[in-house]
Amino acid sequence: MTEVGYIRFQGPVRNHRGQYPGVFGLANGLAREGRLSEEQFRFWRAANDWYDGHYPNPSDTDPQVYDSAVNPGAVAWFKASAVHLVERVDGYLDLLAAHGVACVRVESADPGRVVYEDEVQVVAVPRI
Repeated sequence: MTEVGYIRFQGPVRNHRGQYPGVFGLANGLAREGRLSEEQFRFWRAANDWYDGHYPNPSDTDPQVYDSAVNPGAVAWFKASAVHLVERVDGYLDLLAAHGVACVRVESADPGRVVYEDEVQVVAVPRI
């Protein structure tokens, strides 16, 4: 049995860039499109603020980490040990489900070529 080291929440369908959008991108899209109720918007804003305050933004360390020319297809994964971050994703999953937006949990021992790493996450370019 393969050990799960990394967890990602993503849409089951590739977007226009050929990637599976992550849970935060999916929720941000709903907010950007004005589809959230007042209560949902308050949850989304507070949850995003909490995450912003509790783990690093890889782009702050390396502005090219998500650059498609440098790291094509790079996506973020939680480390399985970051339970306090993974547990809080449930609120986002509820928000997406309320709008009929599918989101699946993906687990991996090898998320790809790691181009960024900190205590709670990695950004990896998928292996082809």
